[in-house]
Amino acid sequence: MQHVTSADGTAIAVHRSGPSAASPGRPVVIVGGAFSTAADASALSDALVAQGFEAVAFDRRARGDSGDTQPYAPEREAEDVAAVVEAVGGSAILLGHSSGAMVALLAASHAANRPEAGTAIVHLFLSEPPMRFGQDEPAADLPERLQALVDEGRGGDAVTTFQLEGVGLPPQMVEGIKASPLFEHLTTLAQSTVYDATVAAATSTPSEALLALPVPTTVLVGVETMPVLERAAPMLVERMPSATLVHVPESKNHAIDPPATAAIIADRCPAVA
Repeated sequence: MQHVTSADGTAIAVHRSGPSAASPGRPVVIVGGAFSTAADASALSDALVAQGFEAVAFDRRARGDSGDTQPYAPEREAEDVAAVVEAVGGSAILLGHSSGAMVALLAASHAANRPEAGTAIVHLFLSEPPMRFGQDEPAADLPERLQALVDEGRGGDAVTTFQLEGVGLPPQMVEGIKASPLFEHLTTLAQSTVYDATVAAATSTPSEALLALPVPTTVLVGVETMPVLERAAPMLVERMPSATLVHVPESKNHAIDPPATAAIIADRCPAVA
């Protein structure tokens, strides 16, 4: 693990694995979704390495071994990704899953619009981005309410509120998660729910600038996933000239299948430039 410093001074923890410096493979930077850390990308990293890539997973701010700096804005996460890409040579493939796909889209736009920064995204893979395009959007004050819960020391309530209102999980599923051993870990990531809700609000209906992004983009969607995700993927592709849609039947229930996803990336982006 290494730390890189984002534009606002936040330390971002990065985990790199794969080909050696003597035989480099193209880096694939993995941007995880809600409640995920770099450790959760270990199987995906292994699958990418098996395809000849360098896998680069990182803890998004307010998660794992990364720091956090206030005030927050979605632009800060784009800068975090830029710092990671710079650390691995200035050019990378981006793979974002769920809310991480929204961050990846912002980061690719950030790189394309600021060529003087010296970072470049050669291909963008967006896995099940939870864009709603104005349909059944969460309440506009959700990020503020989540932050209030965190500030009051009610991290568990922030987690369940985000799951219910931000993600749309059924109440019985949320209660099951709350009763599981996993819930204690989730509460340590409570601050990140504010950030995911803020990113979602900013990108749920992508701006014209985001839709016009010239970077080659592949939108991935699995099976047996949430209806909002099944709807979002083709809607995004219809509006984004640089994007193509790829169905991944091996990916189920909003979870990435590592070997199948790595194979798709390898098919579209050779591991060695």
